[in-house]
Amino acid sequence: MFCICDSIEPIKNRTSLLLLQHPQEQDNALGTARLTALHFQDAVLKIGLSWPSLSRALGRPVHDPSRWAVLYLGSVRVGRFNTDRAIVAIDRNGQMEIDQRGALADIEGVVVLDGTWSQAKALWWRNPWMLKCQRVVLGARWTSRYGQLRKEPRRDGLATIEAAAIMLAGLEGRPDIETTLLASFERMLAKYQDVQARAPELAPKPRGRRNYRRSRA
Repeated sequence: MFCICDSIEPIKNRTSLLLLQHPQEQDNALGTARLTALHFQDAVLKIGLSWPSLSRALGRPVHDPSRWAVLYLGSVRVGRFNTDRAIVAIDRNGQMEIDQRGALADIEGVVVLDGTWSQAKALWWRNPWMLKCQRVVLGARWTSRYGQLRKEPRRDGLATIEAAAIMLAGLEGRPDIETTLLASFERMLAKYQDVQARAPELAPKPRGRRNYRRSRA
């Protein structure tokens, strides 16, 4: 990560954030998990492949995992639903929850998987406790700011920081969260591009695709 840490003031968030990073993603020059975690007072970043429960991953007791949302990695896309919602709760059959307000009203935390598409899938399958969480998909109104810096397997792929921005801003009704995180991401990318332009030998080459989060159709 191209550090802009000195310009970050942690946000007091009501919704907890748990970032699970695949070990092979932690040294990625353009990774955003650590940057995302630094933005929140209540955020936990764990690096690994599996944890026996949500409580163990988070490091504190979680009495009801169903009150935690996880960004779903399946084939469901928001575009198939007749909605303009940025966050859509779905059931295990990939159908839109009838009571969206009710499904999201009591969410107390969010789990975001950080890694390439295949790495994120590995995290999903190695942690069956995620099946107890509320599945959600995102309907971003824009494409990822990564642009050509990290190639995506899908047009709707988002960086971890972008997905977290949409989730926390939407669940807490605070558009300032999205604005703050996206501005930081843009500063990080600008810093990388500046180093790449002035001294390309010093700018690590981004690897393949980046942290994948499902967004819209």
